[in-house]
Parts: sequence; structure tokens; C-alpha cells
Amino acid sequence: MSSDLLNHRLISERYFFPRAGSISDPFRVDCGDAWLACSYHEIDPAAKTLVHFHGNGEIVDDWCGDFVALIQQMGCNCLLAELRGFGQSTGEPQLGRMLEDVVPTIEALGKPAGELIFFGRSVGSIFAIEAAARFPDAAGLVLESGVADVLERLLLRVEPQELGVGLAEFRQLVAQYFNHQQKMAAYSGPLLVMHCQDDGLVDVSHGQRLYEWAAGRKKLKIFPQGNHNDIVFVNAREYFALLAEFIASL
Repeated sequence: MSSDLLNHRLISERYFFPRAGSISDPFRVDCGDAWLACSYHEIDPAAKTLVHFHGNGEIVDDWCGDFVALIQQMGCNCLLAELRGFGQSTGEPQLGRMLEDVVPTIEALGKPAGELIFFGRSVGSIFAIEAAARFPDAAGLVLESGVADVLERLLLRVEPQELGVGLAEFRQLVAQYFNHQQKMAAYSGPLLVMHCQDDGLVDVSHGQRLYEWAAGRKKLKIFPQGNHNDIVFVNAREYFALLAEFIASL
């Protein structure tokens, strides 16, 4: 089944919340019909690289400061991956094409998968999970406030009938491209899942399912404090300690 329906205007308008941005010296990724304004920060060409996919309503600019500095202190290079239509990137935030952008984003680094750590926050987890599925030899995968059930998230904002299809057909389409249970089961590398117990946007059950589905070495941290958009700030000390411990173990 074609992914064209995933690029429908209503999904783009209702599900994504892009903002403009301005970063100096963007790391440009050519995706054919669009280019992505990512941001690459290298401390050592031989070091592992953390590839960070941000959340909805966020842009690369939001992560260029302290987050990058802390990742570098952990001995890693950092690629802040931008989404089409977000920040300085061109194109429209179309879900199907955004999924297709994952491979050129990773390949633009020119590094072996074994030197890469994929990190997905919130909606960015969709793209980090796709990256792990496409590059199963990756060094590690981190999912923070991640999405287990993409269909559930889409149905909160669009009705299949508005897209010209029935629920069964829409369910089949989403399962074809976003079967996270299957993708997580196929990824056997190390995994760190972090989520807030009282996440008011993406229920904690999403993080628990992603953890349960994973096949390899894995760790789950449910923070008793914080919410979807302040998880990092409320839990900063433990959050970055867990991340540092995970990276050091790879």
C-alpha cells in the first residue's frame, strides 16, 4: 500500500507543529525534494555519534546549547537531526516523506552504523525507531517519552473518513509503515527507555510497551516526577546520569 496517504494535508496540518529557526553553518542533508538543516557537533571523528531526533513543536535550535555540551562531555559527537518543514529545513512536514528522510539523514554522516547511537524524543521516537530498523547494527537506541502506537496518536487528530479511507484501510496503512512492535523486536542492540509516570501527552504505557517489545539488552526508567515537556528539566541530574551510563556501556 502506498505511503502517499501519510502525506495528506490534514495529517500535516493537525499533527505537526513546525517553527522557523536560525542556526549557523547547518549540516545540510539532501532528501531530493527538500533539504534538512541539521546541526553536527564533532569532538573526535573516531568517537561515537549520537543522532538526536527532537519532539513535535521543537526544532534543532532548542537543543544546540547545553544538551550538545553534555553529550560531548560523554565523549560523543552529536548530530541534531532536523525534520522537513521545521527550523531552516525546506519542504512540508509530511509524515510519509519524513520517514523516508531518516536514511539520507543517517547516511549523510558517512559513518558505520556501529558508531551511531539513535535518540528519539516524543514524535522523534518514530524516526529513531525507523533508524534502528534500517540500521540494526547501531551501537544503541534511546527513546524518551516515545510513541508505541502511532495509529492512536494520529486518530486523536484526524478521522480516516476525512482522508477518504475507512478505519480498517487506515489501520493497515499505518501498521505497514509504523509497526513499532515488529521494529523493536527486530532490533537486538542496547536500549534505554525513559518516560514520566504522569506524562499527560503520551501515556507512560507507550514507554512500557516499547521496552517490553525490545529484544536486546535494555533498561527502563519511569520518572515519578515531571511531565512530557519538562522531563529533562525536572529530572536533569538523573536523566543525564542514566544517559551517560548507557553511552559508557556501549
